[in-house]
Amino acid sequence: MDATIELQNLRKRYGRTVAVDGLSFTVAPGKVTGFVGPNGAGKSTTMRMILGLDAPDEGSALVGGQAYQRLRCPLRQVGALLDAAAFHPGRRARDHLLWIAQSNGIPRRRVNQVLELVGLAAAARRRAGGFSLGMRQRLGIAGALLGDPPVLLFDEPVNGLDPEGIRWIRGLLRSLAAEGRAVLVSSHLMGELEDSADHLVVIGRGRLIVDTSVRDLLAAASGDRVVLRTSKRSEAMTVLANAGATVAATEREQATVSGLPAERVVALLSEHGVPFSEVAAHRASLEEAYMELTRDAVEFAASPGGEA
Repeated sequence: MDATIELQNLRKRYGRTVAVDGLSFTVAPGKVTGFVGPNGAGKSTTMRMILGLDAPDEGSALVGGQAYQRLRCPLRQVGALLDAAAFHPGRRARDHLLWIAQSNGIPRRRVNQVLELVGLAAAARRRAGGFSLGMRQRLGIAGALLGDPPVLLFDEPVNGLDPEGIRWIRGLLRSLAAEGRAVLVSSHLMGELEDSADHLVVIGRGRLIVDTSVRDLLAAASGDRVVLRTSKRSEAMTVLANAGATVAATEREQATVSGLPAERVVALLSEHGVPFSEVAAHRASLEEAYMELTRDAVEFAASPGGEA
């Protein structure tokens, strides 16, 4: 099966609310694709349409060139975690997975394999209703992996995980992509995607904002800015501004310089006898790039400083 998710002009309306508005993008195999956007952007609706849980009003969502409903063995082709609480609370973890496996023609031995993979082997006989949120997440991931599918969708997979669990899910996502699978991950935690995603799809108000590699996005967000740290910030800012740079004071004894390369900043400060402890190219974080991209697409924004 071709492990590609392809969306073409996808639209979905609920009453007067347009949840997804002409959305088109591709999730390629061999990569972790981060799927991000503010609350209400349409991420969950999009993922539900990919999985055939909601029908689009227009456009198509195809997995390996087919609509999900047409897949012959869906769990062997697409695995998904959308809701970590999607299990019967009175059922034991192993029995929950056995039920899924038997209803989809998946060998029983696969249940033990995925329980071991997600770190729940010791809790296999415990009732899932007593699991912590992190354990529920692991059980949901086990269910997604049960059919060994080439396409995987995860909605907030690190939710409820402790630091060890977060480190584990990072490695799992990268290893799944390295095996040639298409991995789509919706998350609000930009720091986690910065460490695990290769590609990023950003949406706002149901529309595509950016579809690019994480590397290119960070390079564009970083621009030509230089971070300067000096005990003589006023003198340094004057020297650099006179040389044509745009200089902005940031933290204490720190400024951001635009319009001059780092080498020229060093030369000018040295020439004028202005001491400095650091001159380095600015590297934007994924969160910084994301906030800049989506600042006009946020549906609900708090007042600065929490003011009423």
